[in-house]
Amino acid sequence: MAVVVELTIDSESFDLGRVTAVSNGIHIELERVVPTGGEVMPFFWAHGTDFEAFERAVRHNRIVDDLTAVARIEDRVLYKVNWGGTTSSLTRILTDSEATILEAHGNDPWLFRLRFNDHTGLTEFHNRCQDEEIEFHVERIYTLAEGEPGVYNFDITNEQQEALVTAVSEGYFKVPRQTTLNEVADRLGISPQAASERVRRGADTVLRKVLLSQSASDFS
Repeated sequence: MAVVVELTIDSESFDLGRVTAVSNGIHIELERVVPTGGEVMPFFWAHGTDFEAFERAVRHNRIVDDLTAVARIEDRVLYKVNWGGTTSSLTRILTDSEATILEAHGNDPWLFRLRFNDHTGLTEFHNRCQDEEIEFHVERIYTLAEGEPGVYNFDITNEQQEALVTAVSEGYFKVPRQTTLNEVADRLGISPQAASERVRRGADTVLRKVLLSQSASDFS
């Protein structure tokens, strides 16, 4: 089943973020159009005022072959960028894990909303980011079957959510288990005891909210 992840990531982790982080007065939003030529992140909107300085700085970047203003509407411009030979690790990871970029905007940090075909794609994305030492912070994770992302608002801490996402993605709760708490801890860069506490407390909170609230509604 398709799964959607909302996360924040530093602009230095991908080409478009690095290239456009040249002006505090310009806000970037990725265009929600998937090109047919297989290009990654070729279109983006820039919101601001001093577009001439912004364009000069972007064109001066060594990994940009060309920058074209496709449309100008009041205080925003739609650009098409032709990338050079360099491709950031994040871009390759998104492509290899078959992620669909539903939304991306910011300057530093950026907010990404990504859709994966299933948890396998999410697991590959997570593992590849770990291998490339690309840090990101998960804000929300939910399946399309749930509809609105707010369904998964269980009031757990960010650390507990990250630990649970890692444990589930790595197969800790499967029978037989496909990973151990020690391996989950290694992925998170924390001690096994800390990983155990985060997974147990997070799981306890989630299960209580789901099962106990459902039981109460059954008898209402």
